[in-house]
Amino acid sequence: MASLAYGSFVRASPHRHGHSRRQCATPRAASAVEAPASVGQKAHGEDPLLLRALRGESVSRPPVWLMRQAGRYMKVYQDLCKQHTTFRERSENADLAVEISLQPWRAFQPDGVILFSDILTPISGMGIPFDITAGKGPIIPDPIRTQQQVDALRELVPEEAVPFVGEALRTLRAEVGSASAVLGFVGAPFTLATYIVEGGMSKNYTHIKKLMFSEPAVLHGLLQRLADAVVTYIGYQADNGAQTVQIFDSWAANLSPRDFDVFAGPYLHYIIKKAKEAHPDLPIILYISGSGALVERMAACGPDILSLCHSVDLEEGVRRAGTNFAYQGNIDSGVLFGSREAITSRVRETAQQAQRAGVRHILNLGHGIMQGTPEDAVAHLFHEAKNLQL
Repeated sequence: MASLAYGSFVRASPHRHGHSRRQCATPRAASAVEAPASVGQKAHGEDPLLLRALRGESVSRPPVWLMRQAGRYMKVYQDLCKQHTTFRERSENADLAVEISLQPWRAFQPDGVILFSDILTPISGMGIPFDITAGKGPIIPDPIRTQQQVDALRELVPEEAVPFVGEALRTLRAEVGSASAVLGFVGAPFTLATYIVEGGMSKNYTHIKKLMFSEPAVLHGLLQRLADAVVTYIGYQADNGAQTVQIFDSWAANLSPRDFDVFAGPYLHYIIKKAKEAHPDLPIILYISGSGALVERMAACGPDILSLCHSVDLEEGVRRAGTNFAYQGNIDSGVLFGSREAITSRVRETAQQAQRAGVRHILNLGHGIMQGTPEDAVAHLFHEAKNLQL
């Protein structure tokens, strides 16, 4: 089975205009099939199942955790929200963030415990005020659309801007021990920029695309500032206990592939390369929602784990990107609204697909758990996943 060798990314000055300045080289086929050294070099005794599986060790079943496994579908979270009414209070108070992160761990014992936070959390430390409101989501009151605004951004110092993140991660490591891996996460530059330029959520991404096609140097300047901040933030999370970090480039599929090669891929490649230089043993997951057209480009960015959304058949994704990677996913989250039989079938089929493809695998959804998902359906998925016999 073919895998991919990664082409180099041409990093031009962010002040140059035109798309041709930042291109992701087309990956070429290669024959090597092995675990990346970053997740396979050391023997770690009683490490969590998720880390052992990523290193290619013999494990009895694939590890399982779910994106958005903590949050609004759980009654215990809904009850907590009655006392702590704003998202930023819940995510920026270390004690609350730990409690919410542990709610699904206590209920379902997933093999990964991901920090309850938000991808926008660090941007306030760059001088970008924001809020997250019920019903509207993120709001950026002063969208960034000029070079002057980009130049005014501050360098992120996580110890000063988001100390609660480090505290929460350290506490989570102490709480779960080796029973589960602790995951951190970050937003990718393009996805962060969509909020920062648009002023919040968007359906058509009019403002960022206007900037992209009329003043690309301004956007590149913003993206590079964000990329440097994300590298710093990944390192901070790793230093404080995150054993794996997932990069969410949630809205990158709204770019055409050629524009992904200019405004997303180079920055992802840069982040992963720099983060791995500082923390070579830290597994990095890359996730893009709706990524069916971007699988090869995701691979070219160089993550350890490709998290495929449910728009991609898992075995097809492996054929396209190769077996050098571990894979995460990719059960349709809508299955959790279905019958127990449907959930059982999809869990087994997905695990069997990864087994047939011969890749290391983390069982997960292809998207986060949706609001209104029945808790007992989530419990059933975890039960079936943890009792797999392959």
